[in-house]
Amino acid sequence: MALLAVIPALTVAGCGAVVWSSRGGPRWVRGVATASLAAGELVKRSGRNRTRNNGGSTDGSVE
Repeated sequence: MALLAVIPALTVAGCGAVVWSSRGGPRWVRGVATASLAAGELVKRSGRNRTRNNGGSTDGSVE
């Protein structure tokens, strides 16, 4: 149950770090923003691979 609260909190914190970093935040915020963007890219790629491996279509149509 705690995991369900931690994941959204980390997501919001990562988004905040990206915004703060774009406005010239401290060095550690830029590091957190880079890590957040990299994690998002990994999640996006894993979703593509999962769809491709299941033979699903990516156009959103339901058969």
